[in-house]
Amino acid sequence: MDAHTQELKKEFDATMKARRELGPEYEAALVESFVEKVDTQVRRRLAEERLAAARGESPYADPAGGNFGERFGFAVITLVLAVPLSAIAATQAGFAGLLVAWAGIVGVNFIHAARLRRARPGDTG
Repeated sequence: MDAHTQELKKEFDATMKARRELGPEYEAALVESFVEKVDTQVRRRLAEERLAAARGESPYADPAGGNFGERFGFAVITLVLAVPLSAIAATQAGFAGLLVAWAGIVGVNFIHAARLRRARPGDTG
């Protein structure tokens, strides 16, 4: 587990503890705060990856030809963000909002997977 993941886990644990102590009336503010922290981590990681790419390095490259680190990281971030997005969508727009939120989550993952498949060297499809 890398430092970024450990930091997010600590933040999530702290957010859940605060939610238990403060009650559901502060849930929206706690979720928003956690999402901002996740967003900061995502931006930091993307900046690191762009810097590595500009240098011609690939810190997450899989020697077998895939890019496991990027796929795994994206999946983890998507699932972490899916929890508060689902809660907000279901609270604000009911089941229809939940369906729209998950359609967006699936769509983003599909586009990301398609981009990685296209970028894979030696792949003909």
